[in-house]
Amino acid sequence: MAGQFMAIAARNFKIYIRDKGAVFFSLLSMFIVIGLMVFFLGDVTADSVTGLLSALPGRDGDVDRENAKLLILVWTCAGVISINAVTVTLSVFSSMVKDKASGRIFAIETAPVGRMTMTLGYVFAAWAASVAVCTLTLVIMELYCVSSGMEAFTFAAHLKLLGMIMVNSFTYAAFMYVMARLVKSDGAWSGFGTVVGTLVGFLGGIYLPIGQLSEGIGNVMKCTPVLYGTAMFRDVMTAEILSKTFNGAPKEMTEGYRIAMGIDLSVGEKRVDVWQELALLLIFGAFFLMIGLIVLKKEKKRDR
Repeated sequence: MAGQFMAIAARNFKIYIRDKGAVFFSLLSMFIVIGLMVFFLGDVTADSVTGLLSALPGRDGDVDRENAKLLILVWTCAGVISINAVTVTLSVFSSMVKDKASGRIFAIETAPVGRMTMTLGYVFAAWAASVAVCTLTLVIMELYCVSSGMEAFTFAAHLKLLGMIMVNSFTYAAFMYVMARLVKSDGAWSGFGTVVGTLVGFLGGIYLPIGQLSEGIGNVMKCTPVLYGTAMFRDVMTAEILSKTFNGAPKEMTEGYRIAMGIDLSVGEKRVDVWQELALLLIFGAFFLMIGLIVLKKEKKRDR
């Protein structure tokens, strides 16, 4: 069983890696977000932070602006790592949809391999690809931020971020598996990918921070795992530069900024901390995996 599981996982992982177009388009949202922040939104957001701090006496405007620009850069990078898990897992499951559309999946399913093993193989391949790409993204982002003046993350922060990448990737590997089981054609999957690629940046509060949106839209965003994944990455990655930027500022100003930028989230009157965000993502992932197994079971009965 273990050998069959690894064979299925390795097959799907290799299909994704060999398809250069799939790898590029799964990372396209990252390039779009970075481009928006570098050429359009970054200066505007940094100016708002600088303006906020300029109201305080004894501030050095030039230093505050440099810190603010670096803060926005790290804040953006945290969002990119979060949404990469969505786009990468979506791209990996393209192979499963193509197998269904071409009829190859029937040949695979007639092999002496249990459907549970096949399910776990598909999910693991998507998870492994997402972890690999998101970890590489973290390395590239950190090198870029350090070259821009940020201090490197601590060893403890790296361990936290790696754990977050693993959990975040599991959630979307399970979710995309459910979607791939439900979608019947390659064209429908492409359309689904277009919708997801468009929405994920908004649901994660990346294009517009949650503090700039209405309460109703914010509540809708809190019903999805995207926002929680983005918030936990931001909490860890912005900790050092946020403290440096708001050094000497009132606690209420720092807390207000964290809430407005989606670094801190609350459900009702209760603040959701990083560990609770991790737990929520695990719950989302387990729920989607359970739904996927139910769909698989119904398909199995229908095929008899």
